[in-house]
Amino acid sequence: MKTFAQFITEVYDKDVMGSSQIRKTGEGGRVGANRKKSTPERRRMKAVGGGKMEPVQYKDRKDIGSQKQRSTREQQPTRERGSAALSAKEAQRKAYLERKRREGGEKTKTASELLSTKKPAAKPSAGYTPRKASGLSAAERKAVTKKGERTLRDLRLKNLGKKSESELKHPITQKEITRRGKAAKK
Repeated sequence: MKTFAQFITEVYDKDVMGSSQIRKTGEGGRVGANRKKSTPERRRMKAVGGGKMEPVQYKDRKDIGSQKQRSTREQQPTRERGSAALSAKEAQRKAYLERKRREGGEKTKTASELLSTKKPAAKPSAGYTPRKASGLSAAERKAVTKKGERTLRDLRLKNLGKKSESELKHPITQKEITRRGKAAKK
């Protein structure tokens, strides 16, 4: 008499096992295969500074390898089965109100309209082209803005003959705006 292990090794060929529906867990304890796009396939880019862009790196999800309970994915019934049906009187009243709304000129949806699929999202207009990314990182964009603010401040001070930005009626740089905001709160 054969043991179970011997029987299994004889019955299942390696070729059959490779193409079977039973799958081993994927890398990192994943339930299925990793379907993430590889780096060259990624379309989303981020600015890394110096006018250069590179594909975004995605982090793995924290819940990899754990099966989600059905109760977390689906709405669970709140009442016992069959109790959601309306009583005869309630169904009659609902139909009456619906009829009155229709007679009153209010547009009500038919069953086929309620069950119909959503329309596809509207396409952008023909002349639309998205703005080109600058390629500057957040820190570089901030530096450019500050440089512009300083230049404008210096021009205003020179033209008005003042010494500092605090003498101006309207602040220019974000630093001065913040300082005045804090002073006003006190």
